[in-house]
Amino acid sequence: MNVRVRFPPSPTGPLHMGNVRTLLFNFLFAKKEGGVCILRVEDTDKERSKKEWEQDIIENLQWLGITWDEGPYRQSERTEIYKKYLEKLLKENKAYWCFCSEDILETVRQEQQSRGEAPRYPGICREIPTKEQEDRIANGEKGVVRFIVEPKKVSFTDLIRGEIVFDMALSGDIVIAKDMETPLYNFTAAVDDREMRITHVIRGEDHITNTPKQILLWEALGFGPAPLYAHLPLIMAEDHTKLSKRHGNNSVTRYRQEGYLPSAIINFLALLGWNPGDNREIFSLQELCKEFSLERVQKSPAVFSLERLDWINGEYIRVMAPDTLLKACAPFLPDTASMNQETLAAIVLLQKERLKKLSNITELSEFFFAKKLTYDTAILPWKGAALKATKNSLEATLRILEGIEENDWNKERLETILMPEARKTGDRGAMLWPLRVALTGKKGSPGPFEVAAILGKEKSIARVKSAIEKLQ
Repeated sequence: MNVRVRFPPSPTGPLHMGNVRTLLFNFLFAKKEGGVCILRVEDTDKERSKKEWEQDIIENLQWLGITWDEGPYRQSERTEIYKKYLEKLLKENKAYWCFCSEDILETVRQEQQSRGEAPRYPGICREIPTKEQEDRIANGEKGVVRFIVEPKKVSFTDLIRGEIVFDMALSGDIVIAKDMETPLYNFTAAVDDREMRITHVIRGEDHITNTPKQILLWEALGFGPAPLYAHLPLIMAEDHTKLSKRHGNNSVTRYRQEGYLPSAIINFLALLGWNPGDNREIFSLQELCKEFSLERVQKSPAVFSLERLDWINGEYIRVMAPDTLLKACAPFLPDTASMNQETLAAIVLLQKERLKKLSNITELSEFFFAKKLTYDTAILPWKGAALKATKNSLEATLRILEGIEENDWNKERLETILMPEARKTGDRGAMLWPLRVALTGKKGSPGPFEVAAILGKEKSIARVKSAIEKLQ
């Protein structure tokens, strides 16, 4: 079998991480099987579909490295194809025009619910003669096209969940088009899967109930055997409810703008519902293409853990080459114009181990760029030391720093000179803590030697003097 899968995003909003997981699993399966990926933009929702969202989808997929072999095909440009198949169903009396108003449909629903029945359309308009249907539509009366759902059991073998059976007697006839120019999802999906020779439909489990409807449409249209289906587990938020808009902005663009790496996002999403069969957690895209299989996709929901994404992203950041990391961090640095590339590289390298995402560099490095530090004097003393003792310590440190030659001002030399003096105090923190706070204005930061080396002699001394003045 020549495997053919489809990416069918709807351009009704920004590309969502949940959608990307589905697209990724299609991509990995196709690559593993030597198959073809088709990008199909499902934009039949004329009111909500926007070109800007289509562009968002395409740009973010390209950024992530999820590529396609055919397309993009746009459903909005395939109206004549759908119309041909709608006419076929109407002509063969496998579909009909329904003229029921919303009021009638609501009354039917309420009556069914009062009897404890599942709501379904009972076929009110099914017996209207075909000629009468056509005349009413020709005269401008509004109607929708309903597909006649046979009241039988439909079964299929899900590649993840095994045998699934639906009793379609509980469904009722379904709407497949608002009019001849506006087909709806189940119909367009069935037609396009046939026209595009799709062999495997890999999608979220929220589509399971659509599958029997699409299988029946395949049968009614004479398409032959339907594709193989695989329904992926839902992605849950950390509160174990379905990941949705109420859990915040989960668009790819958001994570991209915050400095998550495409390779890390791919790695993270691949492990949402799939496992490699061992304890490995870090995979390149190439490794995933080689390792992936639907047999290892789990049935139970996967939890979207931001903490886990941060950890994976941090792992990818830590193996980046210095030049590559500096280039990636540059948009997030507070001011790249005031420092040379060597200094900027040193700042980024110093904070590399602390980065969970590239945007962290903004807050972590801001003290390097500040013209004047603002902080609470109360954080200068070490472990409750008196302010006078802290001031004396800083004054002693200042005298030592002023005696170091400019040419000797580097991390190693600073450490060689200051550490013996710090040990003489009996608690080296009494000397090094105030120095570090004076240089950074923070409780948590890199060590004073590394910071001072990057700041340079003039700026370091100015900051120590400023701290002493704060303690006056």
